[in-house]
Amino acid sequence: MGPLPSYVSGAWHVPPDEGAPLADAVTGELVARVSTSGIDMGAALEHGRRTGGPALRELTFHQRAALLKNLGLHLREHRDELYALSARTGATLADSKIDVDGGIGVLLAYASKGKRELPNDTVLVDGDVEPLGKGGTFAARHVCTPLQGVAVQINAFNFPVWGPLEKLAPAFLAGMPSLVKPAPQTAYLTARLVELIVESGILPEGTLQLVCGDPGDLLDHLTEQDVLAFTGSATTGRTLRAHPVVTGRSVRFNAEADSLNCSILGPDARPGTAEFDLFVKQLVTEMTVKAGQKCTAIRRALVPSDLMDDVARAAGERLARVKIGNPSDPDVRMGALATLEQREEVRRQLKKLLDAGRIVYGDPERVEVAGADAERGAFLSPILLRADDADRAEPHEVEAFGPVSTLLPYDGGAERAVALAARGLGSLVGSVVTADPGFARRVVLGAAPWHGRLLVLNEEDAKESTGHGSPMPGLVHGGPGRAGGGEEMGGMRGVMHHMQRTAVQAGPSMLSAITGRWTPGAPRTETGAHPFRKHLEELRIGDTVVAGPRTVTLADVEHFAEFTGDTFYAHMDEEAAKANPFFGGRVAHGYLVVSFAAGLFVSPDPGPVLANYGLENLRFLTPVKPGDALTVTLTAKQISPRENAAYGEVRWDTDVTNQDGASVARYDVLTLVAKREAS
Repeated sequence: MGPLPSYVSGAWHVPPDEGAPLADAVTGELVARVSTSGIDMGAALEHGRRTGGPALRELTFHQRAALLKNLGLHLREHRDELYALSARTGATLADSKIDVDGGIGVLLAYASKGKRELPNDTVLVDGDVEPLGKGGTFAARHVCTPLQGVAVQINAFNFPVWGPLEKLAPAFLAGMPSLVKPAPQTAYLTARLVELIVESGILPEGTLQLVCGDPGDLLDHLTEQDVLAFTGSATTGRTLRAHPVVTGRSVRFNAEADSLNCSILGPDARPGTAEFDLFVKQLVTEMTVKAGQKCTAIRRALVPSDLMDDVARAAGERLARVKIGNPSDPDVRMGALATLEQREEVRRQLKKLLDAGRIVYGDPERVEVAGADAERGAFLSPILLRADDADRAEPHEVEAFGPVSTLLPYDGGAERAVALAARGLGSLVGSVVTADPGFARRVVLGAAPWHGRLLVLNEEDAKESTGHGSPMPGLVHGGPGRAGGGEEMGGMRGVMHHMQRTAVQAGPSMLSAITGRWTPGAPRTETGAHPFRKHLEELRIGDTVVAGPRTVTLADVEHFAEFTGDTFYAHMDEEAAKANPFFGGRVAHGYLVVSFAAGLFVSPDPGPVLANYGLENLRFLTPVKPGDALTVTLTAKQISPRENAAYGEVRWDTDVTNQDGASVARYDVLTLVAKREAS
């Protein structure tokens, strides 16, 4: 059996040497070999920069999102094949679904977010206009553009599908190509994943490359425009962060490292309550899913001192019902660790933990398994420890990366629990299981500086909760300190990590041209044709209609109050309104002003405008009194065609002014406008 091929510089590379062997975690049989012999790492990175990067940057965010969606749907069709291969890593079908379906889900989530939250453009405008001069002729905006390098991934062995895809999705959406370097232990599954992607032809050439095996001198070729993302041990993360090229060239670095995550049982969660049962169930789940090989697994279970016996007994009873063995058995709930070497590493770390506690469930040297040989396969019993002295250092410093957790007692309420949680020196995730809002608030606010994510679990959210150990695409996956100090995913935060934010200072006209958004102070274009009579292709940024004036009467105000039921005193009681220093007399309803403005600027006949689907950033700036005359200026601010749709979105800057030229209301009107080609 030859070594796994790598996909670099547009071709599959088969190493000339034999490579290092990889074993089936369940049977111990040879699965594959890995080697990076003969790969020119510098050339691979240059291929990504020169071929993949330009191809991606030519696409809009919406076009990239569409490719991610197509890729996710394509991989869905191959899930069974990936599940079968995943079983050789020791994963049960449930474990494999977390990895495979979770990774596909991230692709689809980012595809959806890209279409909904990003413009159909190649540049992302971040924030509002920053005025820099009193006359309105000098201003600034922040723009985000993709870095012109490669997003290099160094992934962990425990999630060979989800790991690469959750990093690929935000990088691809941002416009950066990826080079994936999976952990050797399970590289054969990542290699098949990449084969499926390459064979599909969905992604532009150069946007995804694969290196199976040792990274060699890969990091030596990084530049200021590259991004390095790492998932793995805290020790390796520190080594990568200190690499002379990473530090010398200020390479953007993101680490997601193993951490000593905790779950805290609230004092209110006594035996017999839903919260007590949820805590025990969650603890056992996190110990046994993926055989505890999750960077988000619960390593420290913090329990009120008087409940330690109850929790130990309940957890032990639940663990005893977990069937361990060959993942091909549908009744098996926990498979093997990834390798025999990993099992030995867990045993070594467990010995250190035993200096501070004792085992209350499991035997590290013996386990009964179904359908497999316990010694040839990397099987290990779940191990639940109890350390009655919570101040001992070992549980807060030593991680056994497998089905191992430690019960730790606390007294003194939320403050003591928070102090113990902080002893982990930074975690990816923590959870608190309680029905007491006060306790939950104190724990969350106290523990938040030490955690990237916190779950509050109780009977209210249990049915829909995704669980302690489940990172979600829209949420930050990372944590401070030992957890690596980085952030992955997090919705658009993950996209922005692969982009450069630049402040652009210019006049309004130049800012409009650069950003593709009309900027206040830039020229407006008034033509004989009402902008609402123009199809999407005919509209231009700055197209404007000025309508009015319309005088607001007292009868208008009273009719609106009667019609809507809004009889607030400022509209109906002259004496009370005069006593209000802001109004000084009766005023028109804000929504009456907005309604009158719509009546002024609308073009009533059927035309390209299909719908008004919202207002944003509405502010009432100056009270409108009976007798005031309103004029509205409507300007095309942003034009966003939708991919594969017969219409696009147009954002209109709306400024309603009174007879003195003072703005009384400002907001954005959002419309859907038909394309001419679809009419």
